Amino acid sequence: MYKPTINLKRPVLVFRQFGNKGYSLFACLGREVVCSVLSVATLTYASAESVSTDPVVTDSAAMMTASERMLDEVCVTGSRAPLTKSQAARMVTVLDRADIAQAPVQSVNDLLKYAVGVDVRQRGPIGAQTDISIRGGTSDQIILLLNGINICDPQTGHNAMDLPVDLSEIVRIEVLEGPAGRIYGTSSLVGAINIVTQEREKGDAVTLHGEGGSFGYVNVGGRGKLHSGSFMNTLSANYSRSDGYSRSKAGSLNTDFSGSKAFYQGQYDDEAFRLHWHLGIADKGWGSSTFYASPKWQADDQYEHTTKLYSAIQAETEQGLFHLSGNIYWNQNRDRYEGYRGQPEKMKYNYNRTDVYGVSLSNYFDWAAGRTAFGAELRNEDLVSGNLGEPLSQTHHIRGTDRDYTLGVNRTNISGYLEHNLLLHHFTISAGLVAVKNTWSNMNMTLYPGIDISYRPHPAWKIHASYNTSLRMPSFTEMYYKLQGYSANPHLKPEEMRALEIGITYLSPLFTFHSTLWHHHGTDMIDWIMDTSKGQDAVWQSVNHTKINSIGLEAGAQLSMDKWQLSIDYSYISQDKKLEMNIVSQYALEYLRHKLVAHARIQLLKPLSLSLNFRWQDRVGTYTDFDGIVCDYKPYALFDSRLTWQQPKWKVYLEANNLFDTRYHDYGLVEQPGRWLIAGFSLGL
Repeated sequence: MYKPTINLKRPVLVFRQFGNKGYSLFACLGREVVCSVLSVATLTYASAESVSTDPVVTDSAAMMTASERMLDEVCVTGSRAPLTKSQAARMVTVLDRADIAQAPVQSVNDLLKYAVGVDVRQRGPIGAQTDISIRGGTSDQIILLLNGINICDPQTGHNAMDLPVDLSEIVRIEVLEGPAGRIYGTSSLVGAINIVTQEREKGDAVTLHGEGGSFGYVNVGGRGKLHSGSFMNTLSANYSRSDGYSRSKAGSLNTDFSGSKAFYQGQYDDEAFRLHWHLGIADKGWGSSTFYASPKWQADDQYEHTTKLYSAIQAETEQGLFHLSGNIYWNQNRDRYEGYRGQPEKMKYNYNRTDVYGVSLSNYFDWAAGRTAFGAELRNEDLVSGNLGEPLSQTHHIRGTDRDYTLGVNRTNISGYLEHNLLLHHFTISAGLVAVKNTWSNMNMTLYPGIDISYRPHPAWKIHASYNTSLRMPSFTEMYYKLQGYSANPHLKPEEMRALEIGITYLSPLFTFHSTLWHHHGTDMIDWIMDTSKGQDAVWQSVNHTKINSIGLEAGAQLSMDKWQLSIDYSYISQDKKLEMNIVSQYALEYLRHKLVAHARIQLLKPLSLSLNFRWQDRVGTYTDFDGIVCDYKPYALFDSRLTWQQPKWKVYLEANNLFDTRYHDYGLVEQPGRWLIAGFSLGL
């Protein structure tokens, strides 16, 4: 469903000398550039985003096709230093604005379902609560970035996707699969997802959008943009709500949802210096149904409310040979969990607040042997809580209540990296390492190396191979959660991953094919286990118990014609995890063994298009229902569709999610909604 911008007939310019000046960069050419003698990568103008610079602007009405977009003009990372995608030694999946505009989805969570290597486990629709993972990992094992800024919540990965940006604000989403320690440091155990909102389109604009549908669903929002000289400012806001699709045994709503978002970003951009800043808030509450229920605790009317604040300042400049960039950020996450909705006397509410501060400085420079990058980051994570952490020497009042935060924990992560990229005529070699130290675990400074190699025997063919390592610090929940039969361990060690990958890609204007084979070996993997030999005294304990070997295969193809496109992608995963006798693992083999995604888009009339999406999933694992019966996750297939009438200044559309009303479970006891119909519009002024 992703759109390649391809023009194989463009003239090729051959440069034999490189002036090493700002004006020597070739972004302004809009053409493929071949450096026939140089060993240095020639790059487009690099922005402050960690994953890529801005793409060539494309027509938002153009058609969506395959899952890999190969753009010579786009810089991506699989590396610390930006390389054009044709040169990069790792594969990055890109979902651009046209893909987002045409997809029958209501949230970023829903959109990521169509990325074949991504596992989206929903506890509720329209972004209520979703666990996102990559290549058989867990939601805590990936790093999430907003404009290149790490926005992971160290308390838990369950609420990581509480984003302040509406879909209409997003320029593109980039997915890097596999360990990315030398690129992003901690948290990037099995991959990274970067959400980009920065843009350089000129002109003032106001857009309004709204939609409504089944189960009392309403979504309204707007966006304004003001450009003046070298400054650009945008402000967006959004409100959505739903009655939900189910009720508790007592008859009350238990999957209802209500939330608001606001996001401001500004930037200053000239030839020598670029400054970007953003400030966002996401506030929402949702009926949590049976999200954390069990046969022993059959709660079916839980509730949760979160408030997230995001802020960052990013800058970059070129000084002689050096391209310098840095950022400063602060994120705050507030969470209130109600085990029994509106009944604190029955179960005391859980309150948590995390504050994350970070600063980083990066630099890269070109010389005769290639492109070298180095930098460092300091990140402080602070939690105050009613039930997680160590006793505080001084309590903090919980705003709006008569209670105090009495527990907490603080840790600082320090990392530095070094990387070198060598670009030859047919080869790209990118190698480097990250050195990491965390204050809480008293870990020694530890090195995590990696190397990526790509070979281009022909302009249409690319072969790549890589070896990468990474780590993930335990979440505060894994370290301290001790309620409802759980006993956490505050002395958990970091998880570690080593991975091998090899792949091939073929690209032409008519047909594209890609395939990747990978192997992951995880050690000290954090798991919740129970020793059943203890009978009624058995509890879930968090331990560095597990070694996991995973093997996976991904393959996809796309066919593009004048008025229609068709793409299909498939992923297979097999995991091997050994457990001792009488030991039951909570995370044992709960991953997508098979995932098949197909997309078709047909231009029925010039302004009228039809988008059809199919997704089939087969998950390994079991869950126990309220009657104590162990149930296997059953395979399921879903059809989504969208009919769009597009005009230059406005569009209207009809969507049908889960068109054939399939009943299925993504996560334990939580049944997902059936057919969901939506009508909407978008208006530009």
